[in-house]
Amino acid sequence: MVAKSVRAEREPAERLPVARVCVDLQLPHLDRPFDYLVAGADDEAAQPGVRVKVRFAGQLVSGFLLERVEFSEHQGKLAFLEKVVSAERVLDPEVVRLARAVADRYAGSLADVLRLAVPPRHARVEAQALAAVDPEPVPSPAGGWDSYAAGPAYLKALEEGRPARAVWSALPGEDWPARIAEAAAATVKGGRGVVIVVADARDLDRVDRALAAALGPGRHVALNAALGPAERYRRFLAASRHQVPVVAGTRAAMWAPAADLGLVVIWDDGDDLHSEPRSPYPHARDVLLTRSRLADCAALVGGFARTGEAQLLLETGWAREIVADRAVLRRRQPAISPTGDDPQLARDPGAVTARLPSLAWLTAKQALQEGHPVLVQVPRRGYLPSVACAECRTPARCPHCSGPLGLQGAHDVPICHWCGRGSAAYACPNCGERRLRASVIGARRTAEELGRAFAGVPIRTSGRDEILDTVPGEPAIVVATPGAEPVAEGGYGAVLLLDTWALLSRADLRAAEETMRRWLNASALARPGGQGGRVIVVADGSLAPVQALLRWDPGWFAARELAERRELGFPPAARMASVTGPAPAVAELLTIADLPDGTEQLGPVPARDDQERMLLRVSRSGAAGLAHALHVAAGVRSARKAAVAVRIQVDPAELF
Repeated sequence: MVAKSVRAEREPAERLPVARVCVDLQLPHLDRPFDYLVAGADDEAAQPGVRVKVRFAGQLVSGFLLERVEFSEHQGKLAFLEKVVSAERVLDPEVVRLARAVADRYAGSLADVLRLAVPPRHARVEAQALAAVDPEPVPSPAGGWDSYAAGPAYLKALEEGRPARAVWSALPGEDWPARIAEAAAATVKGGRGVVIVVADARDLDRVDRALAAALGPGRHVALNAALGPAERYRRFLAASRHQVPVVAGTRAAMWAPAADLGLVVIWDDGDDLHSEPRSPYPHARDVLLTRSRLADCAALVGGFARTGEAQLLLETGWAREIVADRAVLRRRQPAISPTGDDPQLARDPGAVTARLPSLAWLTAKQALQEGHPVLVQVPRRGYLPSVACAECRTPARCPHCSGPLGLQGAHDVPICHWCGRGSAAYACPNCGERRLRASVIGARRTAEELGRAFAGVPIRTSGRDEILDTVPGEPAIVVATPGAEPVAEGGYGAVLLLDTWALLSRADLRAAEETMRRWLNASALARPGGQGGRVIVVADGSLAPVQALLRWDPGWFAARELAERRELGFPPAARMASVTGPAPAVAELLTIADLPDGTEQLGPVPARDDQERMLLRVSRSGAAGLAHALHVAAGVRSARKAAVAVRIQVDPAELF
């Protein structure tokens, strides 16, 4: 009774008594702000950007206060805010605008996006006063960008605060974290903030060190989920309180607040780690480019490779190209050779089928004799991830669930990748043979084979179980899966790209693009050709990705890929959405949706868990209409309390 009387006696604040709140609800039909009254006692604390608790449908739920206004358009009686959780303003107005734009682009709701943008509260950290650091003057950036024709002009534009947007093709062996740090330093020198996004923690550690060297102490924070909730929230608060001008991090840092944002940076935008696995499934590149447009700030999309999306930015004139002259490139790139061209086949007829042709073996041997490490890139981890019948070559499958069988060691029994059961008594159902042969060879088996071929040479592996950051510049063989290649001191003397068919033959729209990205990232770790660095790609030299690698021309390859996708009507030349769920639910949603004129429906095709998937394709100009139609249809199903949810993804990372 006392609590009720206290609530009854609350009076609205005298000024701006109405608070617009984004309530944390996962129902698409409730994707709008709701109005609540601000009590006079909460007037000072209830500011835009704070966390609040409100009553909604009889339940106490969380939300963010978006703005305070004088009047409400709601005709009924407004409830009061139940509680201002904290006076800390964790939601920046610029991030709110970004979140709304991203929700609209990806057919999602604002609440879903804000759940990604703001980390969970840590009350003890929030109560602590963050130590203020008096930073020293920002030094002028070093001359690392002089190797690129447009590099110095780009830094000047950043320092002057102009919205310069660029796609940067990094040189082989480039110290790319230092170049990004120099771009950040130029922006900070001009009095503006920077947000930098990289794919993984290893890249972030390198950028963190480069920023510390370029900016000095107290000017940046690095956000990484591995920090733990307390430390991550502490660093987030340093950014939201605008105590540091530069924020770097992995995917979640794309939402990081920054005062007077002047530059957004994404490195290696083709890495699938940049795709958010939670609804509404945004991609870090698109979020940062949207942020650049809304904030009218500079953008830098960098990498050794180039995606079709980055190429489209150039072809539409939205961004300019930053590349080195061919003369500079020739001095910096390693010597690259394929094993499947005619001269090599004439010398070694077995090169077309050998896993380690003589050219690759001799190149590795020479690099080791010269005192340099050798990198061997293998697409698959494990020992023998896929096996087949030794007699008839039928793929070996689990007798219990039909999943693929593999071997984890030379003396192990076959193990199913799906259910984990062993099949010690496996016999081929086709011919009865019990012997197995390798279909795909993993990194550990490769290391075992190389250990026999190069007796006495240290063999190291880098993959999911243990990822090496660096290796010394001394004779050793490093076997790594893509993305786990360590940096060698002074560069690798040789880089061997094995099992290339496993990358090129994948049934994926981006198979060739992803292959190009993995090859270039590994090859960039080699020494320049003038210093003995060589790259051997075990593939036919006539293939387009191999040709692009030989010339180190990611721009040509990206333009070629984009032209093919434009002709076929695939992203990024067109826009697509996938709708996945049980067949009746998918059919219901598409019946409700008022799809734009010209929308193509492709499918349905089977999906996991007895579901089906429908693809929708529109022109780029129809993308906003498609996303809106799907969001409205999801809202109608939500209002009807549909029992089964349907997953909507705009521009999904995987189409097939």
